[in-house]
Amino acid sequence: MSWLQALVLGLVQGLTEFLPISSSGHLRIVSELFFDSDAGASFTAVTQLGTELAVLIFFAKDIWRLLTTWFRGFADAEVRRTADYRIAWYVIIGTLPIGLLGLVFKDEIRTGARNLWLVSTTLVVFAVVLAVAERFGPQRRTVEQMTLRDGVVMGFAQAMALIPGVSRSGGTITAGLAIGLNRAAAARYSFLLAIPAVFASGIFSIPDVFERSGPGPQPSVAQMVVATAIAFAVGYATIAWLLNWVAKHSVYVFVWYRLALGLTVMGLLSAGVVNAT
Repeated sequence: MSWLQALVLGLVQGLTEFLPISSSGHLRIVSELFFDSDAGASFTAVTQLGTELAVLIFFAKDIWRLLTTWFRGFADAEVRRTADYRIAWYVIIGTLPIGLLGLVFKDEIRTGARNLWLVSTTLVVFAVVLAVAERFGPQRRTVEQMTLRDGVVMGFAQAMALIPGVSRSGGTITAGLAIGLNRAAAARYSFLLAIPAVFASGIFSIPDVFERSGPGPQPSVAQMVVATAIAFAVGYATIAWLLNWVAKHSVYVFVWYRLALGLTVMGLLSAGVVNAT
């Protein structure tokens, strides 16, 4: 892997991880368009450690409160009746679908699921789904008003992001809007929900990304560290921007962007400008 590719992909990861436009899809598209090769699912998973570290720092107070409340709840019935205790459990339960499906379909995720026809199609299809959720979702409830059913629904929505082009935040924000959460609540919860799954995926992918016999360009340790650090810095700024944006605006800008990108990639594939695999 060249240093230019490592730097560009780290920047792309930081910019797109938290927006509902699919960071894995963007890394796949940018790799093919500008570097004529796929950096791979493992590279994506490891750079996501940087963006999730940004989540840990940005939401440190919330995460600490949820963790301490969860542990206290084992011994205190009064604590078990609080919203924080329920939310902590919802995050744990909501992580199970992506963990289980990720293990079962690990090989497909790293191979066939990275086909650019599939990526571009999911960009378009889930743009429409996001638009429908924005248009018809009640958008009245906060995170504190979530139920166990809501946690399960958003957990399965997150699992759909195993397919590049769907978007982890896009899937969970769409589901959140559909079940009645307001935009800010859906975005905030999507950040918290991603933490366990992304850290587990990134840590387990570290050996794979340095496997010299694997497909695609192999990064050096230094390149991987720098790309992840860039993803962290840019990702932190993106979190702040997105939370401010969704509090005041609709998500239609992301819908139109997804449609434009998906259709453009389809056009390039049809013209033979880029390869699907």
